[in-house]
Amino acid sequence: MRHIISILMENEAGALSRVAGLFSARGYNIESLTVAPTEDTSLSRMTLVTNGSEEIVEQITKQLNKLIDVVKLVELTEGPHIEREMMLIKLKAERAHRAEITSLVEIFRGRIIDVTDTSYIVEMTGSVSKLDAFIEAVHEDLVVEVVRTGPSGIARGPKSLGV
Repeated sequence: MRHIISILMENEAGALSRVAGLFSARGYNIESLTVAPTEDTSLSRMTLVTNGSEEIVEQITKQLNKLIDVVKLVELTEGPHIEREMMLIKLKAERAHRAEITSLVEIFRGRIIDVTDTSYIVEMTGSVSKLDAFIEAVHEDLVVEVVRTGPSGIARGPKSLGV
């Protein structure tokens, strides 16, 4: 099962390495990882996506909580949450395909952010399934390159990761 773990941690050198080391030492895989400073510059928020049973994820969260850099941890998939992923995709956009691509981008509520004689770069934000559906809807011969951030998430309602 897919799990999204959100971690508030000290913004210090080596903190990310310690988290990644915890996963690799136990043979667990990190599917995606995003880290950025919070409104408090001494803290960073890490969003980590992994797969595993409830028991494995419980063990992971216990081990993460033991790390000195971790201030607070929430498993977002345990409750109501909102998650989004951002994607940049470069598409071949010869004259014959431009109208079709533009229409598809509008349907999926993306934005064309760069145009050249031969290509478009499209920016799209949404659920993992939305981004996957867009890629499937575009003819595979038109896809040049795909860059995805992996999901970021936040709990709905009163639950928060703040200190």
